Amino acid sequence: MRTGYGHMVIDHTVEALREMRAARQERLSALATREEALAYQAEVRGKIAALFAPPPALFAPPALAPLAARVTGTVERPGYRIEKVMLESVPGCLVTGNLYIPAPLERPAPGALVACGHSLPGKASGYVQSTAQRLVHAGLVALVFDPLNQGERVQYLGIAGSEETAERPTLAHNMMGKQAELVGYDMPSWFTWDATRALDYLLSRPEVDPAHVGMTGCSGGGTMTTWMWGLDQRLTMAAPSCFVTTFLSNLENEIPADAEQYPRGALAAGLEHADFLIARAPQPLILLGQRYCFFDRRGVQEAYGEVERFYRLLGAPEGRVAYHEGLYPHGIWRSDEDVLARFFARHAGLDEAGEAPAPDPLPEEALYATPAGNVIAAGGTPVYELVGRRARALAETRPVLEGDALRATLRRLLGLPEEIGVPHFRNLRPLRTDVATYARCAVETEGPVRAILHKRLTRPERAHSLEVERVVRLYLPHRSVEEDLAGAPLARSLQEEGILYALDVRGLGETLPDDGLDFWHHYNTDYMLHGHGLMFGRPYLGRRVYDVLATIRLLAGEGAEEVELIGRGQGALLALFAALLAENVTRVTLANAPASYEEWAATAIVEWPAANVLPGALEHLDLPDCLRALGERVVVVDPWGPQMRPR
Repeated sequence: MRTGYGHMVIDHTVEALREMRAARQERLSALATREEALAYQAEVRGKIAALFAPPPALFAPPALAPLAARVTGTVERPGYRIEKVMLESVPGCLVTGNLYIPAPLERPAPGALVACGHSLPGKASGYVQSTAQRLVHAGLVALVFDPLNQGERVQYLGIAGSEETAERPTLAHNMMGKQAELVGYDMPSWFTWDATRALDYLLSRPEVDPAHVGMTGCSGGGTMTTWMWGLDQRLTMAAPSCFVTTFLSNLENEIPADAEQYPRGALAAGLEHADFLIARAPQPLILLGQRYCFFDRRGVQEAYGEVERFYRLLGAPEGRVAYHEGLYPHGIWRSDEDVLARFFARHAGLDEAGEAPAPDPLPEEALYATPAGNVIAAGGTPVYELVGRRARALAETRPVLEGDALRATLRRLLGLPEEIGVPHFRNLRPLRTDVATYARCAVETEGPVRAILHKRLTRPERAHSLEVERVVRLYLPHRSVEEDLAGAPLARSLQEEGILYALDVRGLGETLPDDGLDFWHHYNTDYMLHGHGLMFGRPYLGRRVYDVLATIRLLAGEGAEEVELIGRGQGALLALFAALLAENVTRVTLANAPASYEEWAATAIVEWPAANVLPGALEHLDLPDCLRALGERVVVVDPWGPQMRPR
């Protein structure tokens, strides 16, 4: 039964983002002097550095982490050569790349770091080779490196059930992202660390003039260029392509992003895309976009307007910041590469980059830096193993939390307030089936967000009012109350025992997103809202638990003295956390619940949606700690493994 609530969580998130942006834009528009602009810039730089600070447990400082770089082969081409490069960004985490060097080269030349977009061939993709060739013909030394699970860095060799994840970089990035989040890491920091180490290597080469080093990339490569530009002062010029817009545009247009495109805490810090560019003013910067790109051109135009004004406040020379809009769909085309090459050449002191030969891409195999075209086969360690090691190390060293300390930590991780008031509710039209009548209430938990409460009635004529018994059984479904009541054996048996309450929290059941996608897809609205929860510092899982706790407060306010929670699948996680935090929950049954977050962190493929991840949980606690705290109040039935199937 769908009742028009499928857009409410997006709309609520949009309003929160608009409020943040209004405060930010008021601050920006008030900047009137160079000194005020520099103060804002210093503040933004500090925020960016904090957001992307690499976790020391995995990412050692460069001085302590040898690159272990080596050249594994060379390809001679007319006017340049390509060196096949391999290095370690993290011990065991191999990065493959191609270094394009003009030939002959009489003195050090400007450098360019080229980040790949989301295509499986990575550095061997036709458009990436074309960009690198255009830059090397303009006289720059260009290093292209493979992102995680692209090119030679596919992480899932020989793992059953991983075929789709291995072959679709976006799915792989999101898979790795939700596991990394559990141990306190995130994909933006991991990806920028890879880029940082690639830049370390580029600057170590004697062919490169460190006074002139740019970065560029399209789509996912535009993401890395944007983040790195705000983060690494060694870059002297940048050209992000087909990425820069606004966080708000992407959300309003319902465009999910990859895990590395959701910097944890960015929105809580009041940052927009433009701030990553403002951070480096007045260094040379050109934004590349396309008129028909799915990244809204209104967003990039807004970002450019803010950045251009900021450059003027700093007194930047004319031509230091530019915007080029192509007439094509998403991507970088030859005409855009010409603009890019000329911009870099001009600001690096080279002769104006003129015409260049047509792109002449090589087969993927010709660019391999590893013997068989894969870093895992070459002895590298998969990301899920690195994350799993961290999870095990945390389990061995973290103190055991109990009682109030456990509850306080869980509340903080979930982003919940200390007190939750009794929410208002609306009586909705009842749901009538062949076997029962269900009263329905819309519980107003947060702004426009409603949790839909169902009550199976023994007296159907009372369907238009909420009368609450002293003892209440509240069922939390896996995906939908209606589905579970019709098909899940546990829910069906509970109905037969008498009065049963059941709750669709935000984004589930009657409030399922209306995006037309499979709910279990790793790139849907549910995932997108999880990503925005990360950026706001308010986990989406925590907002769902909030819905449960608010509903329990409503039931208590209407007369319930004891509440028994029953949760299945995703609902089992909600029931587990709510039972720990609500004093009047006397018993909890968990059906098809996950055994532990540690198991998810150490498993290659985790099918549970990202919205079930509690970021940073394993730094402090795991699910067995919560079960132990509940003691005899909890019953676990038929637990599920990482693939959401019986163990």
